[in-house]
Amino acid sequence: MVRPAVAPDLVHRMAAVVGAEHCISDPADLLVYECDGLTHGRTTPALVVLPATTDEVARVVKLASEAGLPIVPRGAGTGLSGGARPVPGCVVVGLSRMTRVLGVDLENGTIRVEPGVINLDVSRTVQAGGYYYAPDPSSQGVCTVGGNVAENSGGAHCLKYGFTVNHVLAARVVLDGGEVVDLGGPALDPPGYDLLAVLVGSEGMLGIATEVTLRLLRKPEATRTFFATFPSTDEAGAAVSGIIAAGILPAAIEMMDRLAIAAARAATGLDWPDVGAALLMDADGATAEVEHVSRRAVEIARAAGALEIRIPRDEAERQLMWKGRKCAFAAMGRISPNYLVEDGVIPRSEIARVLRDIGRLAEEAGLRVANVFHAGDGNLHPLVLYDARAPGEEERAAALGREILRLCVRYGGSITGEHGVGAEKAAAMADMFGPDDLETMARVRWGFDPRGRFNPGKVFPTPRLCGERPGPYQPHPLELAGQAERW
Repeated sequence: MVRPAVAPDLVHRMAAVVGAEHCISDPADLLVYECDGLTHGRTTPALVVLPATTDEVARVVKLASEAGLPIVPRGAGTGLSGGARPVPGCVVVGLSRMTRVLGVDLENGTIRVEPGVINLDVSRTVQAGGYYYAPDPSSQGVCTVGGNVAENSGGAHCLKYGFTVNHVLAARVVLDGGEVVDLGGPALDPPGYDLLAVLVGSEGMLGIATEVTLRLLRKPEATRTFFATFPSTDEAGAAVSGIIAAGILPAAIEMMDRLAIAAARAATGLDWPDVGAALLMDADGATAEVEHVSRRAVEIARAAGALEIRIPRDEAERQLMWKGRKCAFAAMGRISPNYLVEDGVIPRSEIARVLRDIGRLAEEAGLRVANVFHAGDGNLHPLVLYDARAPGEEERAAALGREILRLCVRYGGSITGEHGVGAEKAAAMADMFGPDDLETMARVRWGFDPRGRFNPGKVFPTPRLCGERPGPYQPHPLELAGQAERW
């Protein structure tokens, strides 16, 4: 894709702010930033800057705004919807140098961090005091708090403890033009509009968070885990419905189908059997309550048709079971050259029917789909397996992914649960929302970013220009000539 050049003077001025070694303009070095975790769409940015403080972020945003350049914030680049994918001519503002823990207040159960702090490091910082940070996306060992805020990340334990939005108390944000504002505060439920909740999950389109105050939780007194296998996803789905209907709120309840189990087994060496489906469930809380809840959940799983129930003998074995689940995405590389991660939500009661429909769609497309997901809240993660070397297969995989999302909507669900809309699913927003809905959302965005500088081309479907064809984006000749602008 043609990469509009940035004026050398602007490069020098950016370098003066962040340091020459943190201002990247060499074409070879820029390739590192041409995509995030969604790798089947790439655009090389015009410039990458790596600020280290709020002041530096504000100054580079001001420079980019004055030059009329799009600004794409970037955390660790682990997002799976193309939320950090550059747009032509943009400045990527990477936050990987902002990794300081600014303050810990265990008395009030909070921690203040910069956006480049890794999710799991928050819990590591406070674990000696008996606290932890609840949102736990599978990538928590590498993903950052800033990216979690942008995408409102969840994880296996969000069923009981909620998403990132439930754990952010305050944020310092750099807006278009370099203005710095503080949203939220240490106290819960402040008066006025909840602008912090608007920021969390806004996918980098409102501004750049440079400090975040997070809520910490006390470690539960006890945790009990079991791993159950089933002949098919029908029985496993029935077990999930039965457990929730019994009034049990698991800390986490995860499902994997046969392909996902096989991939996890190949990646970890776990002795998981070749079965149609498996559940992994955590119950946590007071010891007496957890013992009762776990026993009752096991009874329900057996009644639903469980083939085998495994209880970990110790914490090491429990962690190994969770390792198998959390590595499932990456493990797909063991069974397929390429894969596409989808993220949709359906009513929990429809799990079995939707999985059967996904199987049918995959068969019609001539592709395989592995399913590993948060069963408790119906957040599916179908993994479409394909071989990019085979002509047309990548396009079929993308088409199948879109059809799966439409299926989720038809069943009363959503096109995303925790991965965001990003660039990948912007066109699918029209499947869920009408023109008036999208216009209202856009007006909220313009309230923060009137000129649409931050992360353009994400979330909102973009009308095509006259003469464009469906399929992967190709710049229109009028755009290349500077006579038309996509926003």
